[in-house]
Amino acid sequence: MSFGTIIGMIIIGAIAGFIARALVRGDGVSGILPTIALGIIGSFVGGFLGYLLFNKDAAAGMLQPSGLIGSIIGSVIALLVYRQFNGRRISA
Repeated sequence: MSFGTIIGMIIIGAIAGFIARALVRGDGVSGILPTIALGIIGSFVGGFLGYLLFNKDAAAGMLQPSGLIGSIIGSVIALLVYRQFNGRRISA
């Protein structure tokens, strides 16, 4: 993985994570690093769903118009799953 790819993942992750946090209020995720991590996880989730639905992969090109949209959708899904599991903690 090249340095440019890593920087691109961080930038797309920050954008997707920020938009996902704006769409899902009261998420419990705060700070720039968790937002970037959320966006990167969302990119993987969105890419996996895109592959399943449309049978496309990275060989078609890393930067596609639907890539950011898929990252945002994946970030929202990841955030909702995080919230679901984080809300079920049982205190002793």
